[in-house]
Amino acid sequence: MNKHEYLGIDVGASGIKGGIVDIKKGELITERFRLPTPNPAKPAAVAKVFNELVQHFEWKGKIIGCGFPSIIKKGVAHTAANIDQEWVGTNAEQLLSNATGCPVVVRNDADVAGIAEMKLGIGKDYQQDTVLIVTIGSGLGSALFTNGELVPNTEFGHFYLKGHNRIVEQFASDRVRKNRNLSWKNWALRFNKYLKMVEKLISPDLIILGGGSSKRFEKFEKYLTVEVPVKPAILLNKAGIIGAALHAKSMEKKIKKSFEPADN
Repeated sequence: MNKHEYLGIDVGASGIKGGIVDIKKGELITERFRLPTPNPAKPAAVAKVFNELVQHFEWKGKIIGCGFPSIIKKGVAHTAANIDQEWVGTNAEQLLSNATGCPVVVRNDADVAGIAEMKLGIGKDYQQDTVLIVTIGSGLGSALFTNGELVPNTEFGHFYLKGHNRIVEQFASDRVRKNRNLSWKNWALRFNKYLKMVEKLISPDLIILGGGSSKRFEKFEKYLTVEVPVKPAILLNKAGIIGAALHAKSMEKKIKKSFEPADN
């Protein structure tokens, strides 16, 4: 591996994906590799699959970046909307570092996807604006940037719409579309209610849609009626992996040169 290559791993509700990224070019230099997220997704089980992914790439010693579906503060998971509740209070960085023998830095999954899109995607041209990135997948992730700076751990998919008794990602995520066999139009009408709500709350200059559904943007674009421009992410579902690698690079200087994982 050269100095521009970093391993990025994106932990999701249904799959754990990874790839080696050339952060100078902003692209994967290996095939994206995916393993199913264990069910139930308890810490020990996820750490085992995470390590299998690391071993697949024959990655040794060098820092790894990870996007994780939780509010992350100082490496510790504080929520578990789309992963097992045992993660709450778990030091994800320490657990994954111990499992792999490599230093692992962990950040909210939507935040790392947003970092990639703002640095390498559409967001490059909106560094002086307020930009909201929404990742559409098993849940609804969010990343908010103002003047190019990330406001971490926003979790705008966990709001309640007026008159609803469930959080919005349980009403308008891609998982809901698939599980309820909704047409693109019927799903988009739900999703549009969500966008109108966040438009009122934060008045963004641009909304970027990422995650798996972003590549089908042409199927629902016409049903979105918010006034702010809405564009699909350029990096699509690779953003989480690339953003995790970028996060690893940004944290590398804070990691000790000689890393020794703690005893299990």
